[in-house]
Amino acid sequence: MKRKLASKRSAFFRSNVKLARSLWGTLSITAFTRLKDLTRRYGFSVAAGDMQLLNGAWYVTHAGLLSLSFRRKCAGIKTTSVDQLSDVAAKRWVFKATVYKAQSSRGFVSHGDADPSNTSVLVRGAEMRVAETRAVNRALRKAYGIGICSVEELGYPSSPPERAQAKGMDSSHSNGNGPGQPRLRDQLCLLIRKYELDPTLVKRYAADFCGTETLRDASRDLVEAFISTLADEAAKDRAALICKLNSYHQLAEVKP
Repeated sequence: MKRKLASKRSAFFRSNVKLARSLWGTLSITAFTRLKDLTRRYGFSVAAGDMQLLNGAWYVTHAGLLSLSFRRKCAGIKTTSVDQLSDVAAKRWVFKATVYKAQSSRGFVSHGDADPSNTSVLVRGAEMRVAETRAVNRALRKAYGIGICSVEELGYPSSPPERAQAKGMDSSHSNGNGPGQPRLRDQLCLLIRKYELDPTLVKRYAADFCGTETLRDASRDLVEAFISTLADEAAKDRAALICKLNSYHQLAEVKP
């Protein structure tokens, strides 16, 4: 029985690898190893659209998370809008989602937000649904211990690259990384969303790291170094990073 199960899992993994390579080309060693772990631990399927490979990193999809919750016999998902933080006129929405893994579960809670500045132009007018989806995705990832971000949680620049070029904007003036690459600000936002960090504390940490009054005053090289450091610290030990960030909150309180 165990051999049959192992053989079935191996065949499933080989199928995932084959389709992934046909869709995204050669996989790096990191992407290959991560795909193996995601396949065996969560049963995610590339063919079912459970995962996507973007810029060499794996992201889970809303469909993949819902499928996982179904397989793990999730007891229920509850969503509510946070009215005091939402602004209908500005098309800004904040949702709270609670995932119950079992009937007796206290629930895993997370929040999601969306507005025109952090959503794709393809979903403009549906910011409320995007916020709800992001909240559900974060709660599901927390409930089942999934350490990769979901596609729906990704932020987007307020203006697509082609619009920026049409306006004669130089990407070097907005922390650009060249054509087709996310800006440094967007990379930082992705890290904050992925690891659910406090944006204000991250900015204080960044300014201290760069030795400037504000992050905006720092050079591009320093910002790149900070983002790399933050990503490493969050991936290795998020709890330790949270403690470090909280220290900046305490320092702000004692300042005259």
